[in-house]
Amino acid sequence: MEEITLQALLEAGCHFGHKSERWHPKAAQFIYTEKDGIHVIDLAKTKAGLDAAMAFIRELTKTGGEVLFVGTKRQAQGVVKQEVEAVGAPYFVQRWVGGFLTNWDQVRKNIEKINRMTDEQANGGWKKFPKHEQTKLGHYLARLKIYYGGVLVFKNIPEALFVVDIKKEASAVAEAKRRGVPVVAIVDTNADPEGIDYVIPANDDAVGSIQYITHAIAQAYREGKELRQKEVKSDQLNQSGQLTNDKKADKPADANAMPAKPAEQVVEKKKTAKTKKV
Repeated sequence: MEEITLQALLEAGCHFGHKSERWHPKAAQFIYTEKDGIHVIDLAKTKAGLDAAMAFIRELTKTGGEVLFVGTKRQAQGVVKQEVEAVGAPYFVQRWVGGFLTNWDQVRKNIEKINRMTDEQANGGWKKFPKHEQTKLGHYLARLKIYYGGVLVFKNIPEALFVVDIKKEASAVAEAKRRGVPVVAIVDTNADPEGIDYVIPANDDAVGSIQYITHAIAQAYREGKELRQKEVKSDQLNQSGQLTNDKKADKPADANAMPAKPAEQVVEKKKTAKTKKV
């Protein structure tokens, strides 16, 4: 797992909070000092929070869990999409789809519909329609993929959320709380950290800060997935070897093979032969 250093957090600008008059009292535990009317975040607590979040994400994906990355604010959209696509993780970067967690049955139907339409388009299923109908269907599918394109792999609700800004993504956080889904989040000095399972106190406005933290979480996600794949392959090899050994054990004896003679019969035969010779 990638080591997090205070120097790297400092260079990424993770320590800059909001103006002192815009702070949230419950975020006081993460504030180191105030300078020029700006709150400065304690990077030691940022490091501790990020380390704990990475360990949780790594263990979750190692056991087969899935994490949904959510970063729809302008500063986060490009960064989150780039980092999570590199590791193959699902994401929302345009807007949160209301009811994604609390109305999952309907959302799943939408995802299945998009996947079905995509397959039909690729396999020539639309050729039965006139050209103008095919064009309309293409535009409709493209609009759906703008919002759902990063979550089409889901068959069940995610086991955890990673959120860049809990104030911006208040709906996502609220739905996660209702469904009991753990939330890992970057929490700035203007936000209430209460109810967030894994708090990463840091600047949620600077691109450098968002990129550094998202990259660290994405790498933990990738490491967990790789460990999961190794365990699955190892289990498959063990099962294959066990089946081979079982087949060998159950293999019937050759009917044409001569049965082995007891040792006593062999010794007695030798004695008889010597006696006759004498």
